[in-house]
Amino acid sequence: MPTFHHATLDKIDSATLYRIMVLRTDVFVFEQGIVSEPELDGRDLEPTTTHFWAEEDGEVLATLRVLADEPTVHLGRVATAATARRRGLAGLLLEAVFDQFPGPIEISAQAYLEKWYGRFGFRRMSENYLEAGIDHLLMKR
Repeated sequence: MPTFHHATLDKIDSATLYRIMVLRTDVFVFEQGIVSEPELDGRDLEPTTTHFWAEEDGEVLATLRVLADEPTVHLGRVATAATARRRGLAGLLLEAVFDQFPGPIEISAQAYLEKWYGRFGFRRMSENYLEAGIDHLLMKR
């Protein structure tokens, strides 16, 4: 059974942080081919950024980050390992985010995930737009 965690960067041990970054790189760079924008964008280093992850047997299976920019909280970098999909891990991470950040939350979501995010109370706030060559839309909860 996976365990769920959240912490700011200064509280994450280096091996776990490495596994989080490997997962994000696997999903966004190797699977989705996003190379027009850097995966490591510097936002992970900000003191108001919180990382959430699900771990099992020392492996990070799912992750996301929250950028707590005043006054907006922005959710992003939602990624699940190919071998762990359809287990509900990303949804459980979202629920953990809602517990920690009960106010409004925005996400620049990949458009094909609009209905999935809608299940968690997110609503479309924009027309579709291209980000890193992929159709996205702004959603807010």
